[in-house]
Amino acid sequence: MRSSFVPVAPSRGRLRPLGLDEVRITGGFWARRRHTNATATLDHCRDWMERVGWTGNFRAAVEGRIHRDRRGREFADSDVYKLLEAMAWQAGQAGQAGQGPGGSLDAQIAALTEAIAPAQEPDGYLNTAFGRPGQQPRYSDLEWGHELYCYGHLIQAGVAQTRARGEGELAKIARRAADHVCATFGPGGIEGVCGHPEIETALVELARATGEQRYLDQAALFVDRRGHGTLADPEFGRVYYQDDLPVRQATALRGHAVRALYLAAGAVDVAVETGDDALLDAVVRQWETGVARRTYLTGGMGSHHRDESFGDDFVLPPDRAYSETCAAVASVMLSWRLLLATGEPRYADLAERTLFNVVATSPSEDGRAFFYANTLHRRRRGTVPAPDADSPRAESSLRAPWFAVSCCPTNVARTLALLPGYLATADDDGIQLHQYADAEIVTSLAGGHGVALRVRTDYPAGGSVSVRIDRTPDRPWTLSLRVPAWTEGSPARLVGPDGARRAVAPGTATVTRLFRPGDEVRLELPVVPRWIGPDRRIDAVRGTAAVQRGPLVYCAESVDLPDGHEVDAVRVDASAEPQDGPDGTVLASGELVSPRDEPRDATWPYQPLGRAPASGAERTGIVLVPYHSWARRGPSTMRVWLPTTTEPPTAPPGR
Repeated sequence: MRSSFVPVAPSRGRLRPLGLDEVRITGGFWARRRHTNATATLDHCRDWMERVGWTGNFRAAVEGRIHRDRRGREFADSDVYKLLEAMAWQAGQAGQAGQGPGGSLDAQIAALTEAIAPAQEPDGYLNTAFGRPGQQPRYSDLEWGHELYCYGHLIQAGVAQTRARGEGELAKIARRAADHVCATFGPGGIEGVCGHPEIETALVELARATGEQRYLDQAALFVDRRGHGTLADPEFGRVYYQDDLPVRQATALRGHAVRALYLAAGAVDVAVETGDDALLDAVVRQWETGVARRTYLTGGMGSHHRDESFGDDFVLPPDRAYSETCAAVASVMLSWRLLLATGEPRYADLAERTLFNVVATSPSEDGRAFFYANTLHRRRRGTVPAPDADSPRAESSLRAPWFAVSCCPTNVARTLALLPGYLATADDDGIQLHQYADAEIVTSLAGGHGVALRVRTDYPAGGSVSVRIDRTPDRPWTLSLRVPAWTEGSPARLVGPDGARRAVAPGTATVTRLFRPGDEVRLELPVVPRWIGPDRRIDAVRGTAAVQRGPLVYCAESVDLPDGHEVDAVRVDASAEPQDGPDGTVLASGELVSPRDEPRDATWPYQPLGRAPASGAERTGIVLVPYHSWARRGPSTMRVWLPTTTEPPTAPPGR
């Protein structure tokens, strides 16, 4: 039996996603963040959008004053829709422990929908930036206007409402907009695409939710049109919006990172629903190249600030990492779809890395400030942003309450709201666990046989994952647990219900048996700090090492150094294993180069090889903290990749 309360509902594929009504996160790392999201972040985003006038744009459109009173960028409508999507997923989980006030969320959704509905034109067109007196005509700027992109987020909000509560007014608005898109851009209509992909995955999900083939056909048409030069050639080249090569011919994720990842996710959706294996294979190739050559240690993607884009292969400068939070969200979306299609655990590995080290890094502890870009090396201490003003997106050196472009806060909000939908899947043989958190899972196997599991874990702080069987059919079935790729070199162990312990390699560990209520399976993961070395081809971090503990990447912060030192003074001894410290920290051996030993009067920053380096470095222990927590103690300098006092570890090419 398939749950309908899922973010992604493919009609075919290797695995069946479990719904938000089948999986509850009950405690630990993600439960805390989801509670903050439900009780603080959603209200924060709503209040800010009202303050800066983005929700007011719909009222201005109805009242005929939009041409002079509109606020925000051309895509501001989309953030209202992403907030509605987040609210819908969260409202549908109301009544589950710690899931937030469902009734008040339903009322807020209704109020926002009431403001949006009158702005929709009779033919379904809905946008506050185009099409009215004093504005540019409809679809006159497909390159930068984001009209179809905004529809995509509207449609996803409508699908979320349908799956959470049944088809309401928001879903009806979204469907009228989708019908308009099909009529306007279908066969015989405008033969164009949007400069920012997003509509593709939304249309496929609407087709899945409604059974209407025309939405899938339109999504496939948009995917096939991409890459044929239908958009104007911009400053950054057509690669910026993936209009340089057809999707089937591209071999790497390229151009604007969020655009590339949204397009890839939509292409996977189309491929799965149409049985187009060639298209799916093309996206897999792009993912493989992107992960092997264009992804940061944190899972972040995008190394260009100027165009928010992927760099060339191995161009991954830590201090210039853009690593936009929205790109992380899109990466998780893509990895989840590839996991469902293929069943391969490598996609869950990347999703885990990205969730813990980028998505979790963006919001502050109180859920009311965010990183837009996620650097891996902060050279200067940041400036505390004003609490009552929006900040330039990439230039915010600390988490900011809002941005002139605030796509990231609402993307984080919807991701955390639907996160239980990323934990587990089922197939004809049993249940698969992909992400680890305290959770309760109640679902049915093939034939309608009920299964109930209880997961208890201290992950990611510790490596013990216990799965207790509370209800089980009277027949054998298979419980599968992902063994993360980061365990390579330090074997994990699986303990079965009979107490037998065996080593398990990265990939998937399985137990197939006739389970009984009370049976327990335990996965023991080697969560210890270890040095990580970069591929030799990543020029920007040669001679450095980083620490990873389980799925968490660590960093040095200046607040943990003696007065007068910044992180660029740190040198670590990678020949000595890092050790666990107090309160989740890691302790590494190393030294600090004293500021007085750095030449202050040099007239030229280059010297002949062989000249003796500055002396007087002070041996000391270096405190490292989880990267996701950096800058929570105030302005600091920060560094993930740390220069070494000895030859650092390196990863061989191709790993």
